[in-house]
Amino acid sequence: MRALKIDTAVAALLALLACCVCLCPPAKAQSSHLAQYLQSAPLADIFPGADHLGPIEGKLPATAAYNGSTLLGYVFLNADIVNATGYSGRPINIVIGIDLSGKIVGAKLVEHHEPIVLIGIPVQKVENFIHGYVGLNFLQMPSVTSGGPPVDIVSGATVTMMVIGDTITKSSIQIARSRGLGNAATAREPATPSVIKKVDPNKGGAEDWNVLLGDGSVRRLAVSVGEINEAFAHSGNAKAADYPQEGAADDSFVDLYVAEASVPAIGRSLLGDSEYEQLRQRLSPGQQAILVAGNGIYSFKGSGYVRGGIFDRIELVQGENIIRFRDRNHRRIGDIAAAGAPDFREIGIFAIPHRETFDPAQPWRLKLLVQRTMGARDKAFLTYDVAYTLPDKYLSIETPAAAIPAAAPMPSTNATGTTPAKAEQTDRLDEALWLRMWRGRIPEIATLLVALAALTGIFFFQDALVRRPVLYDRVRLGFLVFTLVWIGWYAQAQLSVVNVLTFANALRTDFRWDYFLMDPLIFILWAAVAASLLFWGRGAFCGWLCPFGALQELLNRLARLLRIPQYTVPFGIHQRLWPIKYIVFLVLFGLSLYSLSLSEQASEVEPFKTAIVLRFARDWPFVLFAVVLLTAGLFIERFFCRYLCPLGAALAIPARLRMFDWLRRYRECGNPCQRCAHECPVQSIHPEGNINPNECIQCLHCQMLYHHAYKCPVVIQRRLRREKRLAITSPSMRGSSPSVR
Repeated sequence: MRALKIDTAVAALLALLACCVCLCPPAKAQSSHLAQYLQSAPLADIFPGADHLGPIEGKLPATAAYNGSTLLGYVFLNADIVNATGYSGRPINIVIGIDLSGKIVGAKLVEHHEPIVLIGIPVQKVENFIHGYVGLNFLQMPSVTSGGPPVDIVSGATVTMMVIGDTITKSSIQIARSRGLGNAATAREPATPSVIKKVDPNKGGAEDWNVLLGDGSVRRLAVSVGEINEAFAHSGNAKAADYPQEGAADDSFVDLYVAEASVPAIGRSLLGDSEYEQLRQRLSPGQQAILVAGNGIYSFKGSGYVRGGIFDRIELVQGENIIRFRDRNHRRIGDIAAAGAPDFREIGIFAIPHRETFDPAQPWRLKLLVQRTMGARDKAFLTYDVAYTLPDKYLSIETPAAAIPAAAPMPSTNATGTTPAKAEQTDRLDEALWLRMWRGRIPEIATLLVALAALTGIFFFQDALVRRPVLYDRVRLGFLVFTLVWIGWYAQAQLSVVNVLTFANALRTDFRWDYFLMDPLIFILWAAVAASLLFWGRGAFCGWLCPFGALQELLNRLARLLRIPQYTVPFGIHQRLWPIKYIVFLVLFGLSLYSLSLSEQASEVEPFKTAIVLRFARDWPFVLFAVVLLTAGLFIERFFCRYLCPLGAALAIPARLRMFDWLRRYRECGNPCQRCAHECPVQSIHPEGNINPNECIQCLHCQMLYHHAYKCPVVIQRRLRREKRLAITSPSMRGSSPSVR
């Protein structure tokens, strides 16, 4: 009766939660909030030297920045110009100042709803990343630069950083063009180019290395150890100077060479006829490829592409287009065929991805990211650009006809000031962003899918597994280790209640699937969990796929081996404690209706970020909190899962729609036998023998006991009766017949 009352109370809370979701009015679509953000952001941070701003004007809204009566430039909000939506489904709002030359003079993050607690990136690091764009001018193409933005692709904030970098770049260019700033002043109206350049496949012939290097067919970047140490010392990051690159000052740090390998004359010179023909056959019609070769201490390839398919140290930039390469775009080359070419430590051919637009006759640059590790998770970054312009000797140059047709009417624009064609292009870029994320993590995706298929097999064929206790225990132990080490610490795919809050918020505001497709492993796990809720409730995740849950159970196993005493919470007290996690979730959900950012901060009640994502490399209060919870789990198995986990509570809500009951019980369970109830790791079995599906983690321990011939009293009695019958009917036990004399 007491259990029924508690279940009724929980059901009432869940019904109230459902009403909140249904009745809470959707948030209004976001309009321009530039004026609001300017009130809270100091002008000196956005546009140093300006003393006042003008009115917000234009289809691409911006406000003019003045010093007295002198126009200095413009201030705008990135989300007003381009799609700045991040993983949270809400815009990452950045106020940017740009001067009359097109240079960014200030940038400040004013609002975001990114689930920072998931990716383990403090807000200060995001702000430092944004500040790295100050001083850059995307209307210009420097030949070689250093000290650029600290683009971080490998340390956990891939989606957020890519969105921020792309929106700052594209919005700055669009504002500069709309206001005629810098060298965009002549590009405000469509103009006929003075010449039209195209690659002529019949021009040029095979050349040796020195000729190719001398005429610009091959471009070079050389940085010594002394130069890179000096660059980091002057980068503004004092800590970076404390970790100098080892070696003599004149040792080569990086010696990089780039060329357009798909241009016939250059390709044949560098690769030889046979290798070039193979390249040409692999490329689609019109597809281009570049060659990158390098020596020195620093590898331009890095190691990211081995793990996830991405080359995180190089990218190609042409105009507004930023092209990043994956392992499927890359082919390794042994050596350079051109006479006089040096031996290289690494050479690669990179094909331009099919979805990207690239004109080999137009200038471009290869951006090299140099990173310096300064601790377990702290890194400093510099960028170097290698500018490339294809020499005219490979081009056909045409002068357009003098007669220019009448100008076509300007295309219509939408509410943001972008033309439908540009809006469609932006949508394609957004789609390409999440597609690039998936394609870059194909090995991890395949591994996770195999693991999910294995877990599905475990559940569907659980009877065959649990009949073999030793095999069952080894399978479960191995899967828990995989979940902790691979899903958690390696892939960092720990699900969180923040995902639930973000999803609910997106349903109320501007739901789009591509927001949630940004992180493929998280999306696949959520899809699997959603499907499993209908079959097995929340236990498929909580009992098998949660890295922090796996960590608790593995530590408790170790504690038992070390004979650390285990405490059983009296069931009456246990019943009053497990609803706490539902209350925690409801509080977090209520906070998310008021402020998603505030709810994300409150979600630190989950120690997932500290113990799994950051692997305890965090400030001591967070580490202490996680250690306290894990210590409690040494004495009370899965203490956090039982009483505090808001994610478990959130999953229990839809789990009430579970369609199947896979856990078998005997009539004798609970009366008189209490063995399953005593051995259940989370006390989800009531003394009367019923299993509480909201608390069950589907560990299958009770099913192993259900079939155990020496632990379950029902099975023991059946075994003894069977053995007795066999003993009676066995000839060897009945005695021998009298002998005939």
